[in-house]
Amino acid sequence: MLIDYHTHHVRCGHAIGTLEEYVQKGIELGLVQLGLSDHLPLIHVDPATYYPEMAMPMEELPRYIEECLMLKEKYKTQIDIRVGLEGDYIEGYERQIEDIIKAYPFDYVIGSVHFLGEWDITDFRQTHGWEGKNRLAVYEQYYDAVQKAAATGLYDFIGHIDVIKRFGFKPEEDVTHLENAALEAVKRHGLAIELNASGLRTPAEEMFPSRRMLEYALKLGIPITVGSDAHQPERLAQYLDQARLMLKEVGFSKLATFDRRKLVSIDF
Repeated sequence: MLIDYHTHHVRCGHAIGTLEEYVQKGIELGLVQLGLSDHLPLIHVDPATYYPEMAMPMEELPRYIEECLMLKEKYKTQIDIRVGLEGDYIEGYERQIEDIIKAYPFDYVIGSVHFLGEWDITDFRQTHGWEGKNRLAVYEQYYDAVQKAAATGLYDFIGHIDVIKRFGFKPEEDVTHLENAALEAVKRHGLAIELNASGLRTPAEEMFPSRRMLEYALKLGIPITVGSDAHQPERLAQYLDQARLMLKEVGFSKLATFDRRKLVSIDF
């Protein structure tokens, strides 16, 4: 069962390719399900003065949903389109996020932590933010935000749960307890996680999450889905063969899919 639940498109500003180009590429690759999941518009910083090309403008959000639904119908005999959103968790803005999510007929919403305050720890232009920081303190702040995201009830699965490692900035101290606490929060609140294969093309050189975290997720009984985090059509499903192999080696036998905010487990 070939699926990809994490993709980005030209509307977000830092990706290329139209939604329809992704759909056509998915059909070419033989995907059974394709999740369209562009970023939540910026709500806690001024898009006019913040770093450019971070997310779709708020006025584009309804157009994004309309186009997703149109493509879902147009290609329904060739591929199963699932309408999603990567709904960045911003502490203190839970109500605004909830209002946006409830306004549209999403099949799933990814809960991802990119921002610690106004610092996007996943943006290559902002790696200077690590300068002078206690790395362990940053990791503690990040994983605390992941736990808070899981507790909101707003999301269906947590995206790239250990993406804090993306650029290779790691504490000298062991952070296993922080990673485990985040996974335990996911389990406690009934969410899934994704195996995000895009980590293989970052300085981390490792999928999100690590194999150790996958093993603990399996032990806890956390459902898992997969995503390429493609930002161009040519990268759709990139490394997902390796991701599925990793999941099988760890011991997973099912993947989580989502339909109108309901989790459906499938064999793979």
